[in-house]
Amino acid sequence: MINRSSPLAVISIFSLALFCAASSLARDGNECGTRPAIDEIDYNNRIVGGRNALPGSWPWQVSLQVKQFGVGYHHVCGGVVITSNTLLTAAHCIKKWKNPEYWRAVFGLHHLYRHQYYTTERHIKAIIIHSHFKRKTYENDIALFQLQDPITFNDYIQPICLPPSPLGNDTICYITGWGRSHEKGEKKKLLQEAQVHIFPQHICNRYDWYGGAVTKNMFCAGSENGGVDSCQGDSGGPLMCCIRNVTKYYLIGITSFGRGCGRPQNPGIYVRLANYRNWLESFLKNRSNTINNHNGLILLIIRWMTFRISL
Repeated sequence: MINRSSPLAVISIFSLALFCAASSLARDGNECGTRPAIDEIDYNNRIVGGRNALPGSWPWQVSLQVKQFGVGYHHVCGGVVITSNTLLTAAHCIKKWKNPEYWRAVFGLHHLYRHQYYTTERHIKAIIIHSHFKRKTYENDIALFQLQDPITFNDYIQPICLPPSPLGNDTICYITGWGRSHEKGEKKKLLQEAQVHIFPQHICNRYDWYGGAVTKNMFCAGSENGGVDSCQGDSGGPLMCCIRNVTKYYLIGITSFGRGCGRPQNPGIYVRLANYRNWLESFLKNRSNTINNHNGLILLIIRWMTFRISL
């Protein structure tokens, strides 16, 4: 038995830390946009309104929750897993809770209040809101949550792929969340899913639709006749599309805002994620450099400890 305070034990601890850091990067490089818990993708399904999703259907969907004193944590917004310690959400979700200590992220949820063996919770290390977010117009309504500790991917917790450029027309798109089922309804306890149609920009901005309020950094999606839409509580969640010949899901939009819920000619508005690839890649690159510098420091410490022991 090795004493925990011995030099060999110290080296083992540092080696384990290095392995864990390397494993985190390896997990980030895993295949994205797949749904291991679901046998196959049903391309023939057509959703008229929202319905209960199957457990594991959308393994990148996250519940972002705020701690309320005397009550505990409650769901505020959705989020999307893009790496083992990075989430995307809508900037307007942050509101007055800008301190990361107020938040937690819950992964692998189906029922909002019933955790399974694969459900995982993480506290938040940092919140990065887009520097040009405009609350009045919802322009640049995007934010990143950095976790205190990375998550381990499994069949029910997976990252989604970032959008290719350009996205082809042969796609099927969905929205998900625990938001309200209608404007004045209650939030849903079971994760909901709905298939949506993405409308061209000129349709979104027609005078009898949004009258020019949809900028180039946004798009609208839903149903022209209403009845299929995101609502309060869905903000920050994903709009994802599956390319038939690739069978992977890509994050195309972040749920942002809308006029009411499910109204005709007033589909939901989503952040056009393709316009933020440089912003995302800049953050992820900086994070990768930080991890690499941390790994280099661990290697130096291990070499120093090995040299000291050999004396």
